[in-house]
Amino acid sequence: MIASLKPTITAADYLAAERAGKTKHEYVAGQVYAMAGASERHNLVSGNTFASLHAQLRRRSCNIYPSDMRVKTRAMSLYTYPDLSIVCGVPQFEDERRDTLLNPTAIVEVLSPTTENYDRGRKFQHYRTMPSLVEYVLVAQDAMHIEQYTRQADGRWVLTEADGPEGVIELTAIGCTLRLDEVYEKVEFAEGDV
Repeated sequence: MIASLKPTITAADYLAAERAGKTKHEYVAGQVYAMAGASERHNLVSGNTFASLHAQLRRRSCNIYPSDMRVKTRAMSLYTYPDLSIVCGVPQFEDERRDTLLNPTAIVEVLSPTTENYDRGRKFQHYRTMPSLVEYVLVAQDAMHIEQYTRQADGRWVLTEADGPEGVIELTAIGCTLRLDEVYEKVEFAEGDV
């Protein structure tokens, strides 16, 4: 029996279609995947995190981009849309359209039930190939919990976690602090959420 292969497209064809379309897709090594919309809780957590970091970065040489900024990892052929991307210094883009970022300093992903394993696994593996990336932050939406992975000088990634309304994460690469009471402001947790 011969296994059928999914058709692949080139990165250039993906980018042309993505720029012409109205919906977002992720591109992974020739395969294209539609991106689903986000829940209210996901949007509140993402918006609160953006607001907190934006306020702290306003007068500094860092830019923060919401989920409409596409990010490309060069080494592993991934185009994706992180919930938040932060660049400190001069942003680098794939071309003059300035819609595909190449050098984020920090990336924030708000975890969803359908993407959590991917965000923690394969996607983080892709992100780690970016020399510019120093901090990767995973924000739960079903509990007050944030995980921060920080690249060390020797290439290792170190995990720091914070829980509950008193929790705080220090993002040293971008000189910011995430307070969990601000990140989860107005977020209602469902019965049974931890």
